[in-house]
Amino acid sequence: MKLQIIDKIEQYDTIIIHRHVRPDPDAYGSQIGLKRLLEKNYPSKTIYAIGEHDRSLTFLDTPDSISDDVFENALVIVTDTANTDRIDDARYTKGDFLIKIDHHPNDDAYGDLLWVDTNASSCSEMIYELFIEGQIYKGWEMSDNAARLIFAGIVGDTGRFLYPSASVRTFEIAGQLIKYNFDRNEVFNGMYEKEPNLLHLQGYMYENFVMDENGACFIKLSKDLLHKFHVTASDTSLLVGSLSNIKGVCAWVIFVEEESQIRVRLRSKGPVINELAKRYNGGGHPLASGATVYSWEEADQLIEDLKVLCQNYN
Repeated sequence: MKLQIIDKIEQYDTIIIHRHVRPDPDAYGSQIGLKRLLEKNYPSKTIYAIGEHDRSLTFLDTPDSISDDVFENALVIVTDTANTDRIDDARYTKGDFLIKIDHHPNDDAYGDLLWVDTNASSCSEMIYELFIEGQIYKGWEMSDNAARLIFAGIVGDTGRFLYPSASVRTFEIAGQLIKYNFDRNEVFNGMYEKEPNLLHLQGYMYENFVMDENGACFIKLSKDLLHKFHVTASDTSLLVGSLSNIKGVCAWVIFVEEESQIRVRLRSKGPVINELAKRYNGGGHPLASGATVYSWEEADQLIEDLKVLCQNYN
């Protein structure tokens, strides 16, 4: 499969890379990391990474903006995106050929060519595997900037290598990436340093979370609360792991109210939660998923379902 992807890359002069909405470090790491990798090895090609920018990820890079006509006769690659509903920028259909590269369960098998590896810790890890194949097949070289982005993506999706998804292979790849010339401290600081107002919100979460006897835990962050702490809904992504530090927690959910919906961030230390996420307009990994609800009543129903999941697990 990787050889077929490389062959397709070689066939096109224009390549446009998409990723998912509400990007995280692995979205940027796989998408823009692939862009920088291809720019290093195909300087005559025109390569774009597009989508709405998240300012919290500016330390990694910023995406491109392009007009519709650029898609004509272009190769389109979508990274780190399980289903078409979550692809950032609906113009991904306007290219000549579509490739999906992803590590989520393949519930939506879109694209003309698909490479899905649910055993990979991150999509960024898969981009490094593509590089190894390209190195052997076509003499590809890795740039320092591409290595930095791929490393950041792996760090992000493995929770600094703490999650079970970090395999022996993940550590081997990380060991190769840190040989390149980039500042790891700068990457870690960009990913994990928090503004004081965000830390104040984290303190609120620790004071107000609710957990039942089976370790089902939740916190609700309303629009008014976010406004009080001067925090955006996007900023709260940096706090998703906070409740993992609670002794006895089994699985947790953070609700973040936006203008027309309530963002749901689900995490687990054991029970499989992606099927629950699917029932609420979402999906993801067995232990890390996202969803969307449209009322606090629907949020309460999700909490009840999570309680049952944890009770059955225990």
